[in-house]
Amino acid sequence: MGMIHTTAILNKALNRVILSEAEILHLLQLSDSVLRQQLFATARLQRQRYFGNKVFMYGFVYFSTYCRNNCVFCYYRKTNSEPARYRKSIGEIVEIASSLAESGVHLIDLTMGEDPKFLANGPVGYRELINIVKEVKKATNLPIMISPGLVPKDVLQELKVAGADWYACYQETHSRNLFHSLRLQQSYDERWSAKVFAKTIGLLVEEGLLVGVGNSDRDTVHSLLEMKKLGAEQVRTMTFVPQKGTPLYGSKTNENVQEINIIAVMRLLFPDRLIPASLDVEGVAGLKERLNAGANVVTSIIPPESGLMGVSQSTLDISEGYRTVKGVMPILKECSLMPATSEEYKSWLNERLGADARGAALCE
Repeated sequence: MGMIHTTAILNKALNRVILSEAEILHLLQLSDSVLRQQLFATARLQRQRYFGNKVFMYGFVYFSTYCRNNCVFCYYRKTNSEPARYRKSIGEIVEIASSLAESGVHLIDLTMGEDPKFLANGPVGYRELINIVKEVKKATNLPIMISPGLVPKDVLQELKVAGADWYACYQETHSRNLFHSLRLQQSYDERWSAKVFAKTIGLLVEEGLLVGVGNSDRDTVHSLLEMKKLGAEQVRTMTFVPQKGTPLYGSKTNENVQEINIIAVMRLLFPDRLIPASLDVEGVAGLKERLNAGANVVTSIIPPESGLMGVSQSTLDISEGYRTVKGVMPILKECSLMPATSEEYKSWLNERLGADARGAALCE
């Protein structure tokens, strides 16, 4: 498939014609630099149509690094003795969230490992988790994404009432075999149905895909189609970074080619959705490439001096103050982009919630 074919596929995508699995695969596998640039230019054009030159900024509060799971790819897996574990108090969480709000982020992402203190401590733990959302909402009045891992349905409902707008809970892969070899002793279906349920109660959902952990290009096509089926409002992909003290630590470091191609293909398949460029893989240095591939959210903004960690790069660029709204502004400028206003983000959210509610009504 040469130049002509690639151009034809990209034109189809621009015209919102549904691409076949073979066509998606073709785009994911592009390695020729000229054709890749063509893919990225098309993705930027599609982003421009739906979002203009505006980008959303997410503040990241990783408030507990304790976890009950033993995922083979994760630095914070239960049996890893390498990371410094911490739990932030509610006061600290509110203070950090407030400083992020003042710095100009559009959303607060409250993330934790599946900490037993919150998730295996009966109603007391859940109440504490719900309270964190309530207090952060009160202090910042910003949209909130909650990433607590797998929680019961009634808790999801209470989190929404407390002020959560988003539920993030990644499969990492949509190949069941690979899922079970990565997320040891976890249920694929429970994790998936939590997201399906979250959408029915009016939460927006983020789904994520980890690359470089044994997924083939065909697996990636399958993942993208599953994300579409889910109706996720935010879709993300991240390159796996081998972590010290984990079973995969010896594996070779992945190049980012796959991730950057996937971001661009996501923009073509999900033109009106949010696609993050994470600072948690290659820090500020990798941001430009991800934005130029069609991403429209900068995630993992972390205030320096807050004692917070990142997930896949626990310290990269944090203390230097680069992972701040101010720190990423020069890169946005280089990409001819600018941060949206808080109002623009909230109006996107309301529009999406309205569209989801209309869609749900049609299905009934």
